[in-house]
This record gives sequence, structure tokens and C-alpha cells, in this order.
Amino acid sequence: METDSDFSRRGFLRAVGAGALVSGVAGGDHLLAAQGERAGAGAMPRRPFGRAKVEVSALGLGGHTLGEAKIEAEAVRIVHEALDAGLTFMDNAWEYHEGKSEEWMGKALRGRRDKAFLMTKVCTHGRDKKVAMRQLEESLKRLQTDHVDLWQIHECVYENDPERHFAPGGVVEALDQAKREGKTRFVGFTGHKHPDIHLEMLARGYPFDACQLPLNPFDATYRSFETEVLPELNRRGIAAIGMKSLSGNGEAIKKGTLSVSEAIRYVLSLPIATLVSGIDSLEVLRQNLGIVRDFAPMAKAEMEALRRRVAPQAADGRFELYKSSMQFDGDVGRKQHGFPPKKEMEA
Repeated sequence: METDSDFSRRGFLRAVGAGALVSGVAGGDHLLAAQGERAGAGAMPRRPFGRAKVEVSALGLGGHTLGEAKIEAEAVRIVHEALDAGLTFMDNAWEYHEGKSEEWMGKALRGRRDKAFLMTKVCTHGRDKKVAMRQLEESLKRLQTDHVDLWQIHECVYENDPERHFAPGGVVEALDQAKREGKTRFVGFTGHKHPDIHLEMLARGYPFDACQLPLNPFDATYRSFETEVLPELNRRGIAAIGMKSLSGNGEAIKKGTLSVSEAIRYVLSLPIATLVSGIDSLEVLRQNLGIVRDFAPMAKAEMEALRRRVAPQAADGRFELYKSSMQFDGDVGRKQHGFPPKKEMEA
């Protein structure tokens, strides 16, 4: 997919974003006051959820990696320990591991639903409102709840996704219906491919409550969501949900380009509501909890130094292949767009 073609409203949104960048993504020194972080020493920081009068934990638990835990019992323990530590934001999606991630999270939230800010995603990938509402009912059943706190359009990664989502009878109408029926409190969309696709979704003028986007030190140099999209989210009061702080697969960490702590601290030093973290074991959970509990925002100079340090590796996108390849695109979306599944493309 060619992701550098022009979108009709790109120029306008970029101009708006550039103006907001100075105040919206300065990073560092002033963030605690600006984002309402009031946690005591060793406690989980909490942040405002965009313009809503709601707070969420600065760290979120990723639903996809939860489904990669060794066994169900460990997944349940991960969720329980996360909640006990003050982690409230729970990420998931209808298609993760063919429903297993939602099922495991649902079992873990029995008797604890009120402690979680629960999010899942609708995976129509261009199909209509009826499919979306059916998926929502299936998600609610798996999650063992009558509502989610946030329902998002999953994986807006193809250039014609905005057109398909906003088509008459499309998934955006399902967002409205779900809100009216009290099956979700907030709505949003996600994606990892190109800032312009996010900007095109925003250019439609729909009152999204949240938006999930990849953020890490490499992103600042290559097809940057931090500089192109994040300022616009902050300008509109849309809750920014960070993801892929370790570049999606941790390769940059494995190669020693930067540390887990540097990556997480960098993203949490941006004006976001929460960072969804890939956690598939109690060991990873405890590691990330330790980093966030001791979190102190990076100063602006420290963030800039880290961006400069990794810029040579960032410039060619080697650690952000979800932007330049289909390696991270899910099979459900591939099918709806006429592409073969990952296994066939890798053969």
C-alpha cells in the first residue's frame, strides 16, 4: 500500500498541527501539572481521559499480548495483579486470538469490573453497522459485562478506511448507536500505518473521544504520529492512547538501541492519557509497573537527546515496520481488503 499519497484535507490539518505542536507536545518539565498526575510515591499515576471528566491509569494492559500468556490462569493473575496495583485501563479487540483475549479478560474481571476502564475494538474493517453491532454483542458476552467504557474502530491502516468507515450504514453509525444504547461510554479509533490516515479520520469532524496511535522515540523521525497527529488530538480534547512504545516487537530493545525504561518514560512524557503496554507475563507486568510507579517526566532536553541518539536507526523505519509493511496488519483486515493472510504472504 502506498501511504504517501495526498489526502484532501492534509494541508489544513498539518497547519493546525504545527501551530499546536509548540504547546501540545513540548514534553517534559510541565507535564505533571498539565496532565493532573497526582500519584504518591510508588503509586500508579492517573491522568485525565481527554475532555471527559474521567481519569485512567497512565499504564494500560494490552489485550493482544494478554492472549499470549502461557495459560489462562496466568492471564487471570496478570489482570488481578494489575488491578491491585492501580492499573485500570484494559485494552482488547474483538479479533484478538479469535476471541480468546476477551474471554480471558472477562473471566479475570469477574467481581472486579468496577475497578477497570474497559476498552475493546470493533473489527468490521469496512463492513457495515449490522456486523459492528453483532461484534459488540459478542465482545460484551466474552467480557462478561453489559457495557464497555471505550469502543474503538480497530486498525485504520488502509487508505480507503476513512471512506468505508464513514459510508452510510457504516461502522461510525454503530458507534452512535452503541452510545445511545448505553453499551459504551466513549468511542474512538486506532491505527498504526500512517499519520495521514489518522488525520483523514479526524478531518471528518466526528466527535471522537479517543484515538490510539503508535508513539516511541523512533516515531519522531519517521512518519511521525507525535508531530502530525498528537497535537491535533490535544487541540480537540481527544484522549490520546499511546501504543508500540517498544516499536511493536521489541527489536530495538533486543539490539540495545535503547532500554525499556527509556522507551516507556519517553512516551509517558508526551501529553497522552495512557500507554497500552504489551504484557504477556507477570515478570513483564512487574517490570513495567516498576518503571511507571517511579516515573518522572523526561525534560524537554532529555527527550530531544534521545530522539537525536536513535535518529540514524529511525530514519529508514527499520524499527517501525508496522508503518512501512503489512507485517503487523491483522488477517481479518487483510481479508476484507482482498489481501491473503500473513502465512501465505510469508511463504
